[in-house]
Order: sequence, then structure tokens, then C-alpha cells
Amino acid sequence: MASPAPAPPAAAATHSPPPRIGLAGLATMGQNLALNIAEKGFPISVYNRTAAKVDSTLLRARDEGALPVLGHRDPRGFVLSLARPRTVVLLVQAGPAVDATIQALSPYLEPGDAIVDGGNEWYQNTERRIEEAAARGILYLGMGVSGGEEGARNGPSLMPGGHADAYNNIRDILEKAAAQTEDGACVTFVGPGGAGNFVKMVHNGIEYGDMQLIAEAYDVLRRVGGLSNSEIADVFAEWNKGELESFLVEITADIFTVADPLDGTGGALVDKILDKTGMKGTGKWTVQQAAELAVAAPTIAASLDGRYLSGLKDERVAAAGVLEEEGMPVGLLETVNVDKKVLVDRVRQALYASKICSYAQGMNLLRAKGVEKGWNLNLAELARIWKGGCIIRARFLDRIKRAYDRNPELANLIVDREFAREMVQRQNAWRWVVARAVEAGISTPGMTASLSYFDTYRSSRLPANLIQAQRDLFGAHTYERIDRPGSFHTEWTKLARRSNGAAI
Repeated sequence: MASPAPAPPAAAATHSPPPRIGLAGLATMGQNLALNIAEKGFPISVYNRTAAKVDSTLLRARDEGALPVLGHRDPRGFVLSLARPRTVVLLVQAGPAVDATIQALSPYLEPGDAIVDGGNEWYQNTERRIEEAAARGILYLGMGVSGGEEGARNGPSLMPGGHADAYNNIRDILEKAAAQTEDGACVTFVGPGGAGNFVKMVHNGIEYGDMQLIAEAYDVLRRVGGLSNSEIADVFAEWNKGELESFLVEITADIFTVADPLDGTGGALVDKILDKTGMKGTGKWTVQQAAELAVAAPTIAASLDGRYLSGLKDERVAAAGVLEEEGMPVGLLETVNVDKKVLVDRVRQALYASKICSYAQGMNLLRAKGVEKGWNLNLAELARIWKGGCIIRARFLDRIKRAYDRNPELANLIVDREFAREMVQRQNAWRWVVARAVEAGISTPGMTASLSYFDTYRSSRLPANLIQAQRDLFGAHTYERIDRPGSFHTEWTKLARRSNGAAI
């Protein structure tokens, strides 16, 4: 039996000039980003608390083209291997692990050096660390990294925020490592403070909405239209050639072509997956921030609720049994007679219109937070850097960019003339899909929330007048009138009793 190949040495004997950048945290994302940077021609030092991770990274660097990666097994040697001003990228689990890694590296960093946290960190943690680092003269970036493992290796979308000098020190490296589109590298300096992490958080919230809407489209096609997995794969593949072209639609088509490798019957693997969706918290943070900033984000919130409800698998199974015993039909409540081609086209339109609402909600949240924090976020530029590398990359991001280029103060994507025209053109199909789903008893919380958002936003008169009257009655919260200025309070109960008495 052949013995395994020996690991490369911890570091090359000489490297002139020394690397300008290092990376600590060599799980798959960290390894892939380090190899990506090295492949672009920038020597990089790497470090991990577990020596085996360093060894495996060096083996990959050797096997993937003798890439200029220098391995280190102690924090001092790692930091001191870098040319000044040093830049250390962290790709470790968000939270206490970041603080622990900073604590291990900080004794060897000097004023002017920079730390770049590439994890999905809560933006306020980044702002705290910026202040702590500044006290020692250290620069700090919180950098969103989107694209998963493949993106990290071949070109992610990067969203750095914090100290502009820290970004400028490695701007050339990041622009080479990032995904590339016809508009340039998918990286930009987002803004000061925790702007980079906040933008990545909202990106993930939009991603939640996108995934929920795609899952609902699949469910309607499957249950209303009776489409097979093969047919659904073909539908998504065809959709990916048009206005819905995106990474998530592309991979959805692929998923439906994969057979289960464990049962040997050729059945689809997707059908064997337990219907419980995991999450890591960024979607929840997005909804919480929307609530705090009074920004309506019902599509994203519906997607989060959908994940919570999916986790109640045992309760859902039990509820189905109880309700069936009480007369609830099993399966569809009502059969929908519709040609498959017609159904596919209407679901496509409903999905597209719903996605516009989801992106509109995310962009409005970014605008509101940018104003609150003084970040001066450029929404057109954010749409540009999301066009490649990231999970929500999609063809229509180019049109979102153009919409904000035309009007940086655009109140909502729905009222951009191009998108407004498309929403109006698609609303009949959208309403038909939601109505048929409701009649059949198919849960479509994302599409329904998107349609309600659209109808609410376009309404010049809402029933909120009644709600405000109720608030004034029980809490003396006052109200405004439509016919004269000022705040008013009415003794509603007293007047109602007097009116009722008069009526008697």
C-alpha cells in the first residue's frame, strides 16, 4: 500500500517580497479564498490553530498549481511573515471565535496593520471591534463574502466596510480575487463602520426570500400541475434562459436531475430530503432590523416564518392527522384544471413579480439603515457587485442597478417605470396563481406576502383610518385629519353612547 504524500514544508525558505496578506481560519471557505488569492498572483500566508488544516491547505496549493501559499502553525510567525502594512483576513465562526482569534494575533500587529473579518458577523460586533482596534492604531474591515465555497475559490462577491485605508491597502488583491462581470470586479468599499456586514446581512435576507419563492413555485407546479421532477427541471432550466436567469434558478434545475445514490431505484434525491429548513441567523437579523427601522419586509419575514414552521415537522404531521379526522380533505382542497404550459407561464410571471418585491424590500432596508448611520450607501453599486459571484446573482440586478443610476433617491423599485410596467403586465397571472393556491390549500406565504405588499404600496387609501380611530378610543393616541392640519382626540365612547341613545 502506497504511503500518503508528505505535507509540504510549513513555509518556503525564501519569499521575496514577503506576502502583503495573510488568512487565518482554514475551514473550506478560508482555504478556498486563500487559494483564490494565491492563484491571482498574490503570495499569501495562512494560519490555523489546528496544524492539520495548515497541512491540507498546503497540499491543495501544491496540487492546484504550486500556488504561492506559506503555511504557519503559530500566530507570531504568521503575523511577522507579512510585509507592512500587514493585512490579516479572518475566516472563522462569527462571534466569540473572532474575538479569540484577534486576541491571539493582536500582540504581533503594529499600528497601521489591518484586520479583515470575512465572516457573517453582526454589524454591531464589527463596530465594537473597530473601536477596540483603533485604540491600538489597527485598521479594521468587516467584509461580507458571498458565493459559498465555490465563490470563495473562483470569485466571490465582496462587501467590505470599515476603514477605507484598510480597503485601499488590499484593493488590488480584492479586485482580482472577486468575481468579474462586464461591469468590473464584484467588490466595492461599501461604507464606514459595520456597513459591509449589514449589507451582507440584507443580501442574505433577500436570499431567504428568493429561496422561499422558488420553493413555492415548485410546489404549485408539482401539486397543481402534476409536473414530474424531470419536467420541473426542464421548466427551471428554461426559466434560467430568460428574465429569471439567476444562480438560484440554475441550481434548482440541477437539483431536480440528481438521482438518490443510496436507494438504487433512480428516484430523485430531492424527494428524500426531510422538509425542515436550517438557518444561521442572518435572515432573523434582517427581519429584526426591518422592524426596528419601520421598513416593511413581508416577503423576507414570510420566508423566515416558513423556515420556523418547517422546523415543526412532528407538530405539522400531528396537526394534519387531527384535522383529517375532523373532515379536512387530504391533498388539494380543490382541483385546478389548467393546461400545463399555461400554468408554467403564470407561475413564472408570479415568481418574477414576487422577486421584485423581495429585492425592493431589501433595498429599502439598506437605504433606511444607511440614512440612520450616515453610511451613504450606493444602492446602484451594491446591485452591481451582486451581479456576479454571490448567491443572489441574477440577470435583473443589472436593471436594478440602472434603476438606481437613473434615480438614486428612488423610493421603491416598484415605482421605477420599467419595473412598474412589468408588475402591471404580470399582475393578472400573479393574482391567478395566488388565488388558485389558496383555493387548493397550498401554502404560498412568500408570493402572498409579495402581492399584499404590492397592493398595499399602490393603495392611495388604506383602512388605517379605522385602526387609528381604535387607538384613539382606547389609548387617546390622537389622529390626524385629511381635511385640516393638527392632531385630534375624540371621546369616542361618550359620543357613541350619546348617538346610540339618540337613535333609541
